[in-house]
Amino acid sequence: MEYEVKSMILGFDQITKVELIPIDEMFATLKSCDGGDISFSIINPYLLREYSFDLPTSIRVLLDISEDSKVVVYNIAVIQDPLDESCINFLAPLIFNQDNATMAQAVLDVKNHPGFGLAEPIKKFKA
Repeated sequence: MEYEVKSMILGFDQITKVELIPIDEMFATLKSCDGGDISFSIINPYLLREYSFDLPTSIRVLLDISEDSKVVVYNIAVIQDPLDESCINFLAPLIFNQDNATMAQAVLDVKNHPGFGLAEPIKKFKA
């Protein structure tokens, strides 16, 4: 499914439209639709850990999110070989409103979320 980027992805302000391509229950690819060869490996954080945060009001308004909205959250992962060495950014979740095909990256305050890191190894969450 394609999404309009309503607030830039950090470091990639030229991206205005992306395609979310599911791989399996845990992983997906986020690919730029603006030309070029930019893509991100993303991961469903809820399959790894307890992950809750207050969505900033600015993102809620920007994406027109209501209590009934179908929202999906992913985090950017830097995939390594072996997979256990891959790292996940839990402080900048990608928020997708599936109802209106919009998305934005939220940036969480580390002071309010001391348990979330910028580059947490995936092996920390494997059972």
